[in-house]
Amino acid sequence: MLTVRIIPCLDVEDGRVVKGIRFTDLQEAGDPVDLAADYNEQGADEIVFLDIGASYRRRKTMVDVVNQVSRRVFVPLTAGGGIRSVEDMRILLQSGADKVAVCSAALKRPGLISEGAEVFGSQCLVLSIDAKQHGGSWRVYSHGGRIDTGLDVLEWARQGEKLGAGEILLNSIDADGTREGFDLELTRKVGEILSIPVIASGGAGSLAQIYAAFSQGKADAALLASLFHFKEYTVRDVKTYLKMKGIRVR
Repeated sequence: MLTVRIIPCLDVEDGRVVKGIRFTDLQEAGDPVDLAADYNEQGADEIVFLDIGASYRRRKTMVDVVNQVSRRVFVPLTAGGGIRSVEDMRILLQSGADKVAVCSAALKRPGLISEGAEVFGSQCLVLSIDAKQHGGSWRVYSHGGRIDTGLDVLEWARQGEKLGAGEILLNSIDADGTREGFDLELTRKVGEILSIPVIASGGAGSLAQIYAAFSQGKADAALLASLFHFKEYTVRDVKTYLKMKGIRVR
């Protein structure tokens, strides 16, 4: 296995970091700038910053907060939320982001992915997929998990790669905030059909579950929120454990 990444996620609503369960019942978790700086010091490989209300409320990502975070964080920063055009991507990248994540707008207009990849390169484009299980398969949801698009997750992930996405941020709505573990089957199945990295997101509640995301889910990276925000573990704790279990970390 190649070296894996540990990525803290900052879900931001109205300028504050929040965390909920299955995308609802949001609880405040702190200041995004201070938390990002702390994770940078702990040895995070990357940090993901998402304005989770942007698509739903039709407002722009908080560019000023992205700018503040980038001034204090010296690892790659991915920013997303409300990105609807190449110009939106450009603004975020110029504000200090290294990558941009697209979700709802790409579902409405898939060409947004290829347009962004052509201008900035695939390495800057992350396709964020909010997935929910339906029987033996998974469907793609948009607008913060509020709208069932009817699209099959595997098909959308495959299309996203063809359009130029450099990696997939795979969010399990069913597992999000439950602390019951990642959706290992979903993560593994998406990874098996793609050649680009897959970031597992949603459900981490223990060090063993993070290990399972790599050993069983075959993820390339794990996105973590609650365990870090509420001070249960540090990034170093996670990396030490994974190294002990034979997983290569940075």
